[in-house]
Amino acid sequence: MAARILDGQALATRLQVDIIPEVQAFIGRHGRPPGLAIVLVGHDPASEVYVRSKVRTASAIGFRVDLERLPATAALGDLFTLVDRLNLSEAHDGILVQSPLPAAMGPEAEPQVFDRLLPAKDVDGFSPHNVGLLVQNRASVVSGTPAGVVELLEWEGVPIAGQRAVVIGRSDIVGKPLAMLLLHRHATVTICHSRTSDLAAVCREADILVAAVGRPGLVTPAFVKPGAVVVDVGINRITDWAQVEGLFGAGHPRLAQFQRKGSLLVGDVHPGVGAVAAALTPVPGGVGPLTVAMLMRNTLVAARARLERQPAGAGRQHP
Repeated sequence: MAARILDGQALATRLQVDIIPEVQAFIGRHGRPPGLAIVLVGHDPASEVYVRSKVRTASAIGFRVDLERLPATAALGDLFTLVDRLNLSEAHDGILVQSPLPAAMGPEAEPQVFDRLLPAKDVDGFSPHNVGLLVQNRASVVSGTPAGVVELLEWEGVPIAGQRAVVIGRSDIVGKPLAMLLLHRHATVTICHSRTSDLAAVCREADILVAAVGRPGLVTPAFVKPGAVVVDVGINRITDWAQVEGLFGAGHPRLAQFQRKGSLLVGDVHPGVGAVAAALTPVPGGVGPLTVAMLMRNTLVAARARLERQPAGAGRQHP
């Protein structure tokens, strides 16, 4: 029996529709919309696509959204200056600095920027302050992709409490925060990575298996316990015909899609897993749309906190 498809796009659409009256009510109370600033440094093609989607969605639901661009040649100090200005802006409730930053800014650029962000405006949930709240199960803003995974599991009625969850990937953006979210919902969680011994055997113990490493087709049927729920966070663009044919097999409909476009978006999960798993997220159309939807929710949460509760000690300003 083929796996049930967990439709992230349908849930993302519902979340975006549901938030519109909340945004309208916010405007009615405060005389302005929630404001989101998106910072894009350079011209990374994937980042351009992601940012366009975020700008389009934010505008559609009634936010003020401003795209702030810096050239790829910008110094880290230029980015700090921009973030400092946005921290002080009364018009912006949320700030998102699109990753990745140009390599020329240095390997520690992203964490330094997270340190610089006012936590009250950190709608990605990456600042040390917000990560600490997540660890203590007190976060109101959580990184969009992990939050979207949990939202999808709960919406689809997938049990989490008491289940064995395995997360492949230990990034600060997905793997670690997702492990925390699952742990807070009473799953028993294992985090795997490049040095995990006998990775497939560890994964076969999972009732919920999450792949978030960026390696096309890494998770094969041998990794999956029959009846498990498999969440594919990977988004990989492949341009090699042999690799596509090796993944999908001759005659598969996605080969025709590859021939039309010259490339294909695939996840970390091999298509053959669909014959073993009970449920599976597709790529595209699974977790990806929820990342944007959760960003919108986080921005509204941040706007309400700034204008309605004004929490003390939300963060520090930089000179």
